[in-house]
Amino acid sequence: MSDHIPDELDPSGRDLRAYTDELRPDHRVVRNARGEWVLLRHADVVEAASDAERFSNAVSQHLQVPNGLDGDAHRAARATLDRYFTDEALAPFEPVFRGIARDLFASLPRGGTVEAVHDVGAMFAVRAQSAWLGWPADHEPHLLAWMADNHAATRSGDRSRTAVVASDFDAIIRSITDPRRTDLDAAPDDLTTQLMRDTVEGRPFTDEEIVSILRNWTGGDLGSIALCVGVLFAFLADNPDVQRRLRAGVGNAELDAAIDEVLRIDDPFLSNRRKTTCPVHVAGVDIPEGAHLKLHWTSANRDAAVFSDPDAFDPAANAEHNLVYGIGPHVCPGRPLATLELRVAVQEALAATDWIAWAPDEPAEREVAPVGGYARVPVVLT
Repeated sequence: MSDHIPDELDPSGRDLRAYTDELRPDHRVVRNARGEWVLLRHADVVEAASDAERFSNAVSQHLQVPNGLDGDAHRAARATLDRYFTDEALAPFEPVFRGIARDLFASLPRGGTVEAVHDVGAMFAVRAQSAWLGWPADHEPHLLAWMADNHAATRSGDRSRTAVVASDFDAIIRSITDPRRTDLDAAPDDLTTQLMRDTVEGRPFTDEEIVSILRNWTGGDLGSIALCVGVLFAFLADNPDVQRRLRAGVGNAELDAAIDEVLRIDDPFLSNRRKTTCPVHVAGVDIPEGAHLKLHWTSANRDAAVFSDPDAFDPAANAEHNLVYGIGPHVCPGRPLATLELRVAVQEALAATDWIAWAPDEPAEREVAPVGGYARVPVVLT
């Protein structure tokens, strides 16, 4: 049960949701080609995610604020940064996001094919995140190009290639922060400037920390929002009864719960890494100190021991155990922002159309390891 995955079960080129569905009934944990221990079942993932003492988030050789920090440093960073994600802080951006979504849907063709991941998800993510951060619109082509490069590098599995792409993104961030740093008092009064003026434990953030935070807020979220939009559009096309229910009019809370449930069924946030700080016994095996693990959220969210029918759409019954945004001290700090953006995207998509259907004779394309969700979601908006 703890051996390396046999060659015939090598995940390369496979849809990881389907792949972990095959593995999970017989395996609580597997080893991947990099020697990482991959936790597949809900209870084991929750155990590791909830125990920051034995399972450290400090797994990267690069500074990652706040998600790569542990203990007091993590708590201090979250105390400052979580303020940017309160309902009060986000409320002014809802009409901004709504205007972006309306303009985007107004520009899309009716009756012809629209590719939801790129034409909708990527475009909306870049414009919404840029508006939230106060980044100029002329950065949009650079961010879209970077998203494509980052996606290709991630799919390649080549760490040297992903390192180059990460460096490229840091350069984009510094092109925005460096001019502000020369005269911070005269900088635009937007969220990026607010962050650069902010403090953690009574001291200003360093330039390296600022870059890390902005990388975390954008580099990961742009691709994630795009993938989520693809999953949501695919689900609406596949499930006309749910689409009709949402079109009939539901409140924000019911819509948010429906979106979370769709993402549980098809979770594009595949996994997070941890490193053991001591020998541990988890998922029925002994794992040594210093070992690297992956908490496989997608697999855990489809564990039949918790969700009797993993594909059944039941927001009320499944909300308590939904791990789309993680659990424990490192639960995703950006959940309120992602929830707001996805809510607006779905509401405006439904308001701008009479129906969302699969494009005829253009099959959808699933993403393959190490990416989740869909690569292509060709739909027709009518």
